[in-house]
Amino acid sequence: MRKKRAEIRRITPDSRYNDIMVSKLINYMMLQGKKSTSTRIIYDAFDIIAEKLKEEPLEIFKKAISNISPVIEVRSRRVGGATYQVPVEVKENRRIALSLRWLRNYSRARKEKTIAGKLASEIISASKGEGSAFKKKEDIHRMAEANKAFAHFRW
Repeated sequence: MRKKRAEIRRITPDSRYNDIMVSKLINYMMLQGKKSTSTRIIYDAFDIIAEKLKEEPLEIFKKAISNISPVIEVRSRRVGGATYQVPVEVKENRRIALSLRWLRNYSRARKEKTIAGKLASEIISASKGEGSAFKKKEDIHRMAEANKAFAHFRW
């Protein structure tokens, strides 16, 4: 090995909920380095969730993340001139990264007025096992299930 592995950066928890996952979401939602704007959007979205469902928004968010986190995905493996889609388990870090990325992308694609409203709606629907981000996870699981025959190429 030529170079050493990249160090995993420690992320400080956010100020309101004192939670690392929330600060990761803030970082994912950030555009052009405007962290304060991103923070305001996230907290507004959490306020909307609390208002709509009359429940703790952090719990709803955690449930949404666990609902849209993929357990298994397919990776391309080249074996003897043919490329196979091989199902592999997803590591915890990647699982969280994928679910936060999907949450961001699909909330931005929603048809509502404010970004906070879009994000709140996507989090609520993901916590109920609905929405585009949840559908994406289901599609990935379905693809892995379909390619189960190539699981022996995993190494």
